[in-house]
Amino acid sequence: MNTITDVIGVTVPVASQDDALAFFTEKLGFETRRDARMADSSRWVTVAAPGATIELALAPDRERIGHDTGIRSATTDAQAEHERLHDQGVTVDSLLRWPGVPPMFKFNDPDGNIYTIIQTP
Repeated sequence: MNTITDVIGVTVPVASQDDALAFFTEKLGFETRRDARMADSSRWVTVAAPGATIELALAPDRERIGHDTGIRSATTDAQAEHERLHDQGVTVDSLLRWPGVPPMFKFNDPDGNIYTIIQTP
């Protein structure tokens, strides 16, 4: 019998959990869901967009940073979010507008990890 009920998180490799936590909370407006010390003195740090069910676990892993994460986030206004992030000093690519495809753009976190924001109805 299958007991898996949901996908609850994705791990994002970061150089510094403190720097990544500041980026996600201060620049993107995410909330800290968990920041706990573990027995081996490491930390379990997760963030999420307000109201989201999927959390991003910010895990130290310098060897894996700087790649496309495959993480896609939704916005109701891609143009406004693109401008907001740009004004926050976030590295954003051009806003893409193709016929039949929702507006979208990519942005980078301080470690060079790449994310995509897509406008949804």
